[in-house]
Amino acid sequence: MQPSSTRASVPAPDAAATDPAGRPAEDDRHRPGRPGFRRANLALFAAGVATFVLLYSTQGLLPVLSADLDLTPGQASWTASAATLGLALGLLPASALSDRYGRTAVMTASTLAASVLALALPLAPDLTTLVVLRVVQGAALAGLPATAMAYLAEEVHPSALASAMGLYVAGNSIGGMGGRLLSGWTAAALGWRWGLAASAALALLATLVFRLLIPAARHFSPAPVDPRALARTVGGHLRNPLLVRLYALGLLFMAVFGAVYNTVGYRLISAPFHLPESVAASIFAVYLVGTGTSAAAGRLSARLGRRGALYVAIGVTSAGLLLSLAESLACALLGLVLITAGFFAGHATASAAVGRTATEGRAQASALYLIAYYLGNSLGGTLGADAYHATGWPGAATVGLTAMTLAAGVTLYATHRAHATAQRTVT
Repeated sequence: MQPSSTRASVPAPDAAATDPAGRPAEDDRHRPGRPGFRRANLALFAAGVATFVLLYSTQGLLPVLSADLDLTPGQASWTASAATLGLALGLLPASALSDRYGRTAVMTASTLAASVLALALPLAPDLTTLVVLRVVQGAALAGLPATAMAYLAEEVHPSALASAMGLYVAGNSIGGMGGRLLSGWTAAALGWRWGLAASAALALLATLVFRLLIPAARHFSPAPVDPRALARTVGGHLRNPLLVRLYALGLLFMAVFGAVYNTVGYRLISAPFHLPESVAASIFAVYLVGTGTSAAAGRLSARLGRRGALYVAIGVTSAGLLLSLAESLACALLGLVLITAGFFAGHATASAAVGRTATEGRAQASALYLIAYYLGNSLGGTLGADAYHATGWPGAATVGLTAMTLAAGVTLYATHRAHATAQRTVT
């Protein structure tokens, strides 16, 4: 018998279509072209928007925060890193709750609670209060990313999982872009407090859209929360070498992203570019590149295989980091486009692989991936901001290149292991 914390990943009986063993027939899952598939994708797209509008709402206004509160880039970056740290801490508890109370219930409660907390952020009197509120908000947000990938893995037909995951990640990119643009533009005109208030309003609207569209789960059965079973499930995932490598890749890709996007605003308003703050905030429109590459990641994996897609993502991200070192606005912008495209391709590939690899305890497997992922954001964002403060943009780029070098090493090791296994099978 499976541990109780993993039973939620086993499909529940469905009266409309079951196989001889009493399990739902695979054709009962959502497929492209069916209304349920479109609704699920649109709903999780909206939920991704709500989550990432809130998660990164302060990243677009870090230079404004620095100027208003007299902060260094490293100090201001804690308002972004604190939220991802809180989210990482809340992921496993949220995944356990989703096993007990259901995926849609936890996703709804998560986005609603975080949106309500967002209304308090503009009232924060100082940096310490703002950072504490961001940690709490990040923990509240954990329910959606901890649960969304498990929901898709359970409710979407396996043949469409990669594309569905890509569209979900695309919604994340739209939310990340929208949150940064909205807060940055509003802050440039009215101050950072109004910027945060605008993000809260958009997140509440997206949460409502999610709740109205999300199809009821048909392949979920509740399981009691059992800490010992949860520990066994987590331990099993951490002993799976493939999952551990995917977790490491998520951390390393996100370290690049945190280092770059926590500092790019400072670079653009400083010499030699001296862009206005409102124009510098517009740089987050580059997220549209991430939307396209996330949706295309499934096709790239189908053509090149998972490791092939990862090599492409690492190469594109590294090329962007090197190009961004040039003291040219065109090179800086093109470099940012490549970094963004490579990051989203790598993240979509690795996260989809987690959903396919974990046959039991999918919510916990997804939560562990996201813990590594968001710890990478906090680590990379903090190190990148400190390196920028010390040596300028080359310092932040060096943090990113170091992470990509490690990611290439992880992927090369996986390739070597796969070839060695294939040779043993042949002989």
